[in-house]
Amino acid sequence: MFTRKGQKGLKDTPYYYDEIKQQHAIYLTPTAWNDLKRRAKEKGISISEYVERWIRDTVR
Repeated sequence: MFTRKGQKGLKDTPYYYDEIKQQHAIYLTPTAWNDLKRRAKEKGISISEYVERWIRDTVR
């Protein structure tokens, strides 16, 4: 389980992975975006983290 409870965020410091995240852009329909937001909210994580976990789980 991923958790950083009690840890203060530090810039350019990876928490869960061996590398820091970088900003990227993708284009989605409003329907897909709203679905991502809903799913991430249900898990209590950001959309970015939801996509990261989805991709990492898919390629394993």
